[in-house]
Amino acid sequence: MNRDELARDLSEKLQNRTASIGVIGLGYVGLPFCIATVHHGLTTLGFDIDPEKPRMLQDGRSYLKHIDTATLSKMNATGRFSATSDFTKLSEPDILVICVPTPLTKHREPDLSYLVATTREIASQLRPGQMVVLESTTYPGTTDEIMRPILEEGGLKMGEDFFLAYSPEREDPGNALFSTSTIPKVVGADSPEARALAEAFYAIFIEKVVMVSNTRTAEMVKLTENIFRSVNIALVNEMKIIAEAMGIDIWEVIDAAKTKPFGFMPFYPGPGLGGHCIPIDPFYLTWKAKEFDIATRFIELAGEINSSMPYRVVERLAQEMDVRLHKGIHGSKVLLGGIAYKKNVDDMRESPALKIIEILERRGAVVAYYDPFVPKIPVTREHAELAGRESECWHTQLGGDHDAVLIVTDHDGVDYAALVDHAALVVDTRNACRKAGVTSYKIALA
Repeated sequence: MNRDELARDLSEKLQNRTASIGVIGLGYVGLPFCIATVHHGLTTLGFDIDPEKPRMLQDGRSYLKHIDTATLSKMNATGRFSATSDFTKLSEPDILVICVPTPLTKHREPDLSYLVATTREIASQLRPGQMVVLESTTYPGTTDEIMRPILEEGGLKMGEDFFLAYSPEREDPGNALFSTSTIPKVVGADSPEARALAEAFYAIFIEKVVMVSNTRTAEMVKLTENIFRSVNIALVNEMKIIAEAMGIDIWEVIDAAKTKPFGFMPFYPGPGLGGHCIPIDPFYLTWKAKEFDIATRFIELAGEINSSMPYRVVERLAQEMDVRLHKGIHGSKVLLGGIAYKKNVDDMRESPALKIIEILERRGAVVAYYDPFVPKIPVTREHAELAGRESECWHTQLGGDHDAVLIVTDHDGVDYAALVDHAALVVDTRNACRKAGVTSYKIALA
């Protein structure tokens, strides 16, 4: 079939919902994606290099805290979902969606190794008429400059034999207000046929699809969203330091400022950035900008401020222990309250808690943690030595078992009153105690 016939065939499959979907990478992005497509009537095959994930999913067992077993059982009951680690099946789906990690190297350069490996797997199985969509965050040009040449190595041509598009993921694990289907979806492609097909595909299970002119624009949209957050978080972190020196409560300042109905958007300070997007994405654009001899000074400054926050938090803890307890960090027992990168999820990617543990132990502290969402620290790229450490078991006097408590993650459902009641000192980086209605002379904001 020629290009028009291939496009028409896939379009008809999308219209009558007989198009089959393949989702590569069944993590925090890929699994919710599968749930959404299956829920809206699309047969979906999930792929993951970890064979345990497909096994767990087929059994209706969840490995993500914010996705319950009832949701997986409901998905399996439709008969439209299956999962595998057999990548020779990549030729079966009509549309392949890539949701693999795109981290940074230790030199803060893009690590596209997972994406390149996945694209090569697809290229080996690619057939005429398939559409490939990248959802992983990356720098502008990746879809066209990196993926396209690899996919074309077998002789098929993009826009003629297969279709290629980019749509940045916008998942927010643990957010009860928005799901995959209710978050507006930005989509871009480099040919009219691919744009039309990608729009038709996402419109099946996304309430609002926002089309842009090409893949580079869509790639830039994602970076812009997260750089915006990174820069504003850096700004409020810097203001926190200034306010702290002046004896001003930055949380009170923000609460008052956000009553202005225009011209202000609240951002909040914290112990450092975490997650798979905000600590990473800005440096993708910084790296790419060098190709055009452009310095991203504003972005890099924000990165410096945010990266320094774990050190600032530990220093603040040291000051409070010195003044209030007449103790130094060396030899003291410190309990971290929460280590996930954000509240109410088990996601440890780029969590600042890991850096804080490293800094505290380097200074001689004995560190433990309590996190109801993270019973055991998983293997991470930068802090593999911490893998396997287990959370303390909760009891009302847990705070009293340690010299000081450092609240890093403001999970709901934690008994902050009991924690403060039995602790000698609580350094709160998230304003968690006050939000829970707990006040005490023992609490210091950081």
